[in-house]
Amino acid sequence: MTNKLLVSTIIVGAALCSAQSQAQEPSTAGGERLFRSRCGSCHSVNMGENRVGPHLAGILGRKAGSVAGARYSKALTASGFAWDEDRLQAYLNNPRQVVPGTTMSVSIRDAAQRTAIIEYLRDRSGG
Repeated sequence: MTNKLLVSTIIVGAALCSAQSQAQEPSTAGGERLFRSRCGSCHSVNMGENRVGPHLAGILGRKAGSVAGARYSKALTASGFAWDEDRLQAYLNNPRQVVPGTTMSVSIRDAAQRTAIIEYLRDRSGG
């Protein structure tokens, strides 16, 4: 094999490996970007940092409407459920259908975007 051919083969192989690793990269970076653009003006992922809505640190497994110092609708406080991935999928898709009377008005209709945001929240919570 000539040096030029060897170098070309290495460059093509490296490019393919790079493209493949980017395609398989977890969506956490995308989830963080989506969270910041779609959720970040009202919610934080930092424990105790409530904004218009409660912080979402450790949301998975947490009882809905239970963050101290956060403002909640009566409907969410009385809902009685704990957040899991399925409940978050449904809620983010259509909050007012899942919890009639909630004050959250933002819907994320794209399932892939919802999944990326939920994965980001799960990863931030160490779960």
